[in-house]
Amino acid sequence: MMPHTLKQKLAAGQAVLAPGIYDALSALIAEQAGFDALYLSGASIAYTRLGRSDVGLTTYTEVEQTLARITERVACPVIVDGDTGFGNALNVQRTVRGFERAGAAMIQLEDQGFPKRCGHLNGKSVVPVAEMRGKLRAALDARHHADTLILARTDAVAVEGLDAALERAEQYLECGVDAIFVEALRTDEQMEAACKRFGKRVPLLANMVEGGMTPVKSAAELAAKGFSIVIFPGGTARAVSHLLQRYYGSLREHGTTAPWRDAMLDFDQLNALIGTPELLALGKTYE
Repeated sequence: MMPHTLKQKLAAGQAVLAPGIYDALSALIAEQAGFDALYLSGASIAYTRLGRSDVGLTTYTEVEQTLARITERVACPVIVDGDTGFGNALNVQRTVRGFERAGAAMIQLEDQGFPKRCGHLNGKSVVPVAEMRGKLRAALDARHHADTLILARTDAVAVEGLDAALERAEQYLECGVDAIFVEALRTDEQMEAACKRFGKRVPLLANMVEGGMTPVKSAAELAAKGFSIVIFPGGTARAVSHLLQRYYGSLREHGTTAPWRDAMLDFDQLNALIGTPELLALGKTYE
């Protein structure tokens, strides 16, 4: 029997590739593509819901509502970016409880100070190790089910250097978290150092950001190094943005979508994708 929860997949030694999603439609299309897990990117929520940068403007309620809409629509496990937990240890507990109720399979928490920002932007700060350990203990105490995994992220590479970041990850692992994420590793050597220290002890996440600090590699290459989870969190929003620039530009120029017809789903195709015929058939059973 194939493992079906994210916890079971990781325990079985499966390398999990999770694309970035930002709403129920992107999640549905990603699930139909056959992925083992999905990654609800905080940055992509900022991009798509606010039209703003990932600089700590997104709130707990915006992420929780987005997550709930997604998990109501798809069965695929969702890893959710919980940023800093949106405050102190008590805020972290509210975040974990809310995200767990909303269906998260794994909740990511990071050690940035406020205002937090995208892990591949300059100018980050990190909170003291003791403060982050307290937040992680609070997160672990708040969850109701052991299948709800807690992922600890450190952004210390850019602030304190690699050795300090790896030591922070060690301290976070001691708290009992289920997975580790050392953000914005800058070279192959740094990636290998993280894998050498943690790869055989705990699931380790690799974050692939096109144009970011970390060398972009395939999931197979990263699994060979020792990473267990590979995310491409913002690639979806970047691809969609590129597509929309071209689509809107063409529509403005030509006054019609005719030049795009081969690159679009038509009315019936989109309805087939989202399951309209099945939904209407279900409605008829209640008439």
